[in-house]
Amino acid sequence: MARSALLNVMVDAVRKAARSLVRDFGEVENLQVSHKGPADFVSAADRKAEQILRDELARVRPGYGFLMEESGVVEGTDPTHTWIIDPLDGTTNFLHGIPQFAISLALKRNDQIVAGVIYNPVLDELYVAERGAGAFMNDRRLRVAARRDLNECVIGTGIPFLGHGDHARFIGEMTTVMREVAGIRRCGAAALDLAWVASGRLDGFWERALNPWDMAAGILLVREAGGFVCDMDGRDRMLETGSVLCGNENIHKRLAKLLGVG
Repeated sequence: MARSALLNVMVDAVRKAARSLVRDFGEVENLQVSHKGPADFVSAADRKAEQILRDELARVRPGYGFLMEESGVVEGTDPTHTWIIDPLDGTTNFLHGIPQFAISLALKRNDQIVAGVIYNPVLDELYVAERGAGAFMNDRRLRVAARRDLNECVIGTGIPFLGHGDHARFIGEMTTVMREVAGIRRCGAAALDLAWVASGRLDGFWERALNPWDMAAGILLVREAGGFVCDMDGRDRMLETGSVLCGNENIHKRLAKLLGVG
């Protein structure tokens, strides 16, 4: 595919940060790790990758603001553009040597996500999407899965961890869904879960208590691959509510009904 100048900027920054992550992943046992909270680790690799992304993007698009996992909000002189950055989605996987993690980068223009990149450097799978231009993985056009029967579907989710989220509600939701589907998967990186819905590997996905950087790029990928996305209230306010539900049109409706969404 021929990428736009914007996507080229984003891909170049992500690949540079990914090289740093891959080096550190190879030395995972020696990483300096601190605790942000129970089961919520932040590593030296995470911070270093975020700084690389920030430096590269600020160099080529000076004035754009930032919303970052580690450094928070940085206002830019251009209030209409904001980079949304997760330098390492799947930190716990990373620190345990599990090769299921990614960099997620999105650009918000005013109130719309207009471009997104998600990259798993271990598998060298690069997902890109631009509003109105489709979604791609390594230059292959993506479409959400076409399955219509829940009993044939594999659905992704995220399990709330110690000190976070409503565990009882999640158990109830998972019990409801698992009775109807072929399988449920918890892979540990929401950005990749959303990318896998866009690519048809997962038929649907739901999760609560997410941050904007966990899902901004993934939401665009799913929509550009023909999927449907809402929050767990049935609205288009995922980045505000921190919840997401997605799938193809039919599976999205079926999951929403099962989970009492809308």
